[in-house]
Amino acid sequence: MSQTMQAMADPTRRAILQMLNEGDMTAGEIAARFAISAPSVSHHLNVLKATELVAAQRNGQKIIYRLNTTVVQEMIQQIMQLFSVGGRPSAAHDTEASDA
Repeated sequence: MSQTMQAMADPTRRAILQMLNEGDMTAGEIAARFAISAPSVSHHLNVLKATELVAAQRNGQKIIYRLNTTVVQEMIQQIMQLFSVGGRPSAAHDTEASDA
């Protein structure tokens, strides 16, 4: 999960994820929306693919990128479990609250 969180920490990658949430896109379509070089966009896409946040499928000479919602949903569930057990705040949260 830490690699996924690191990948999502970058604002450009978050913007790419938001775009792909609206629909599948090619690398060229994604790059056209940024004021950064195509190789930089490609690097960001490779990071997102490595963490499986994005899936890629070749269609002729183009590669179509799509958001992997399964990974996003799993990460959200893990975060919820980290901070809550059965709807109750975790013991770590209770300790921090009492220290305040």
